[in-house]
Amino acid sequence: MNKIYFSDLNNYIDKEIELSGFVENIRNIKWVQFLVLRDSTDKVQVTIEKSLDENKEMVEIVNSLPLESVVKVTGTLKANENVRLRGIEFIPTKLEVVSESALELPINIHDKDAQLIDQRLDYRWLDLRNEYNFNIFKIQSTLVQYMREFLYKNDFTEIHTPKMIGTASESGSEVFEVKYFDRKAYLAQSPQFYKQMAISSGYDKVFEVAPVFRAENSNTSRHATEFTSFDLEFAYINSYEDVMDFEEELLVYALKKVNEKYGELVKRIYGKEIVVPKAKFPRIKLNDLYNVLEERYNYKVSEEEKNDLTTEAEKLSYKYAMEEFDSEFIFVTDFPKDKRAFYHMRKEDIPQGYDLIYRGVEITTGAQREHRYEKLISQAKEKGLDEDVKFYLEFFKYGCPPHGGFAIGIDRFTMLTLGLTIKEAMFIFRGPNRLNP
Repeated sequence: MNKIYFSDLNNYIDKEIELSGFVENIRNIKWVQFLVLRDSTDKVQVTIEKSLDENKEMVEIVNSLPLESVVKVTGTLKANENVRLRGIEFIPTKLEVVSESALELPINIHDKDAQLIDQRLDYRWLDLRNEYNFNIFKIQSTLVQYMREFLYKNDFTEIHTPKMIGTASESGSEVFEVKYFDRKAYLAQSPQFYKQMAISSGYDKVFEVAPVFRAENSNTSRHATEFTSFDLEFAYINSYEDVMDFEEELLVYALKKVNEKYGELVKRIYGKEIVVPKAKFPRIKLNDLYNVLEERYNYKVSEEEKNDLTTEAEKLSYKYAMEEFDSEFIFVTDFPKDKRAFYHMRKEDIPQGYDLIYRGVEITTGAQREHRYEKLISQAKEKGLDEDVKFYLEFFKYGCPPHGGFAIGIDRFTMLTLGLTIKEAMFIFRGPNRLNP
């Protein structure tokens, strides 16, 4: 690509070059016109002297040029300490309007708080031009890059599993039903079954980054009907603690790398600090956690509610983890079997899995999986799923290594890292009341 990005302009002082970008601002005063151009990396000032005959055509173009139009300018970059914007200015000899914007924008792209989030989402392509929103996905992309990098360094194989499936029984979550020629199909709630099929095939370590679908009518600040999941599975583990250990290593690696690249930007724009954990994540059993929360914070719930983590318990577990361990993460283990999937391995009838809480919100459910064929059949029958998951049970009929894994919701992880809502943390949000753009 031949485009010169504005972040690299210091390499082009006193050189004749061509620049392209959006027109963010125009100051049209008596003797001079100032344009601020923006690309995906930075901004630059373009200065046009009105008194010069050779600039007459450019001056006329700028006189009627709407903001947010895309232009191409040819000229010379000059150092000028009087220019507030980076101490450089671009002196053009030619200006071409590549794409002219409408005169008025439907939302205020420079003040994200000037309108409600749903109005902004109606014009998401404009909303993302705001620096606050734009940088979310540069940071998110880097986060996924380094999570992937960690897995590749550990010899994982990336797979791509189908998103239309023939059964709807992986978990208790509602599924989206679609017409598939002469029969029904369902949008996948997760790649769980296929990750395990890969393990059964002999791939020791696999992962996928892909959309998943949940037909849950949840209108909250952290739920969506379609989101991006970072799923992985690996074989020859000794217990679910191996899974927790690996997730901990993955997150520390990725957060460290993201902090090195974007830590200062995150502080400046989002007022948050990317905290790289320096110690092991604390681990606590679900029942013990509720006892601690009652003792420390007088948080009491019914015995029935103690079978799972309430929203308030998640928040308080973060407070406890920070106070006791100076940790933004905490693993919660020993959930009852009726709250876990049938394919979780059990030891003394306790599922061998966990939830990981980050900044007061669950970001992962992980576990050692049940790999023994007869045990799986028994646990599927117990849940009333044995007929629905026959195809899945076949994966384990011919031998399968012990294995486990987890999934991290990329959008939710981004939301918590930057202090956003889920609607802001997703490039295009999908919820019960939103199917456009």
